Amino acid sequence: MKPYSDITDPRLIKALAHPLRIRILAILEEREMASPNELSEMLGVSLGVMSYHVRRLHALGFLELVRRTPRRGAIEHHYRGKARPVVTDEGWAETPSIVKRAMVGASLEQVTGYVNKAASRGGFDRPDAHLSRRSLTLDERGWRQLAVELEKLMSKVDEIEGESTERLREAGEEHGDDALTSGIVLMLFEAAGVPENDAAAAKGEHLGRRSSRRPRPLHAAAGAELD
Repeated sequence: MKPYSDITDPRLIKALAHPLRIRILAILEEREMASPNELSEMLGVSLGVMSYHVRRLHALGFLELVRRTPRRGAIEHHYRGKARPVVTDEGWAETPSIVKRAMVGASLEQVTGYVNKAASRGGFDRPDAHLSRRSLTLDERGWRQLAVELEKLMSKVDEIEGESTERLREAGEEHGDDALTSGIVLMLFEAAGVPENDAAAAKGEHLGRRSSRRPRPLHAAAGAELD
């Protein structure tokens, strides 16, 4: 498992608040390594733009240069993800609102693409897959209570993943097909000013088992996929 990097400095958060940088980090969580040239082809941006953002992520400590490969008189640099950025409560509180919105927007763009791709491949076909949405009315105390419970849930998710990883390791390569590439999206957000005209959503709609949502959605910007 890749290490987590807890970010408290708002300047680092601002540096990550770019859709392309978040997409680069997402790709390098799934791939062992990639070069700016490979990433530019995958994401449909120019090599110059991609190289700039990769260099910035490397300078910030989120990417590690692992290989240099000669290519037609040039050198192709291959990077891998070094740390998964997680913003602390302190860092998020000190971040300007415009940066928060940019980072959340970039994360949600990534989430949307990932979930839609998973759904098109049958990611929700299992009988115990889950998708739910609810509109809640909370007071300040209720908000804080729910936020705490969602943090506990994410800790439990990490614990379950660790135990699964250990069981798969003990089972060996012959049981590699038992590994389910999975994703979870948890969110808690204020919906003031967002129209809710879907009566089913207002009452709460769900598929499979119920779930909660984690505060600060960029902490859990993952898809929902079961292959």
